[in-house]
Amino acid sequence: MKDLNFRKGDAKTEAFGSDRMLQPSPVEKIPDGPTTPEVAYQMVKDETFAQTQPRLNLATFVTTYMDEYATKLMNEAININYIDETEYPRIAVMNGKCINIVANLWNSPEKDTWKTGALAIGSSEACMLGGVAAWLRWRKKRQAQGKPFDKPNFVISTGFQVVWEKFAQLWQIEMREVPLTLDKTTLDPEEALKMCDENTICIVPIQGVTWTGLNDDVEALDKALDAYNAKTGYDIPIHVDAASGGFILPFLYPETKWDFRLKWVLSISVSGHKFGLVYPGLGWVVWKGKEYLPEEMSFSVNYLGANITQVGLNFSRPAAQILGQYYQFIRLGFQGYKEVQYNSLQIAKYIHDEIAKMAPFVNYSNEVVNPLFIWYLKPEYAKNAKWTLYDLQDKLSQHGWMVPAYTLPSKLEDYVVMRVVVRQGFSRDMADMLLGDIKNAITELEKLDYPTPTRIAQEKNLPVEAKIFNHGGRRKTAKK
Repeated sequence: MKDLNFRKGDAKTEAFGSDRMLQPSPVEKIPDGPTTPEVAYQMVKDETFAQTQPRLNLATFVTTYMDEYATKLMNEAININYIDETEYPRIAVMNGKCINIVANLWNSPEKDTWKTGALAIGSSEACMLGGVAAWLRWRKKRQAQGKPFDKPNFVISTGFQVVWEKFAQLWQIEMREVPLTLDKTTLDPEEALKMCDENTICIVPIQGVTWTGLNDDVEALDKALDAYNAKTGYDIPIHVDAASGGFILPFLYPETKWDFRLKWVLSISVSGHKFGLVYPGLGWVVWKGKEYLPEEMSFSVNYLGANITQVGLNFSRPAAQILGQYYQFIRLGFQGYKEVQYNSLQIAKYIHDEIAKMAPFVNYSNEVVNPLFIWYLKPEYAKNAKWTLYDLQDKLSQHGWMVPAYTLPSKLEDYVVMRVVVRQGFSRDMADMLLGDIKNAITELEKLDYPTPTRIAQEKNLPVEAKIFNHGGRRKTAKK
């Protein structure tokens, strides 16, 4: 007897033999009826099929590889909402353990059993929390002194990550930017102090600048700030944005003072989902002591057998990433983290050295202090080249690589650079494949008889992102 439901997608239907596969995926309206999980899965999976494979994405800082046990553990916790502490009290305690471990990696002086910190969904939320705490402390002091508190500001280099622009806008706090230059590639302490006044809530040095991969000299800033505060009577603190460097420095450069060993460093934020080696989204923020976390930002519960402090911009949040972070701490230990970060750094240095040997390129910096770096076209080469780094990005994308090209921030915006971020899961063998594809792409680009549209746009000083060009039959908008 004929099964009338056969093509409608019942349990016996082959996914690609169903009527559903003859219909487009929904765009504006939810479908009228259900389909089988096999067909629904295949449709969603197919829509992502043509994307770059995550481990070939050298643009992102975010973890794209965890071992099978970590992945299994996180998948098993995908339905747990961390905020339900009464229902999942052990995860709340595990969260406190992670904060303790991170705080002690950063040489926390706090003597309490449970260190003062907070879980965040990425370093963006962690930065926000650190900034808000500095603002509220400053405002409370100004109010107590009977002074105006309506014009707060903070100081940061132009190498800031976009979250700080969001922080400034959302809380209406002036962001004072210290320009980066080819001579001063990181935050200049003296220039930063020139921008400070009685309304400065904090200075924000960066460990692992998104744009360049370099580290601001926090120790030099702390020393200069100590003298400045003593001279002016201010007590301007430091919040360290260690989104990348917070999980690099303790393992590879333990002697470097950038953390709570310094007098004016009162808070530090980091991405657990970057070099913390956990899938997104996860961040951490830690304060030097509970006195630096304003009471109005937190609340505590003591029904878990410990005093657990909760702070956050968001209420509901996934618990799986906490399990992933705690697993990595147990699985890798200090030595394991050191080995993973060391390998990533060595591969980044290898690519850095090989890029320097290629005729068109010059590295932005001679040193590689984090597992990422940038390079640009030599000015004398670029002058006669018929292509740009945007074209190289497009060529590499045809082989599955995502290697971003972009302009540097204010004062350096004439420089178009490329960046490689090396993460766990990227091997020396993959590095050689990337370098081979770069060399092949250069060979092809140097055979061009005419300038590419992006090269023409560059010559005419037009914004590249507005220029539409076509390569290999694909229509694409170049991005800065």
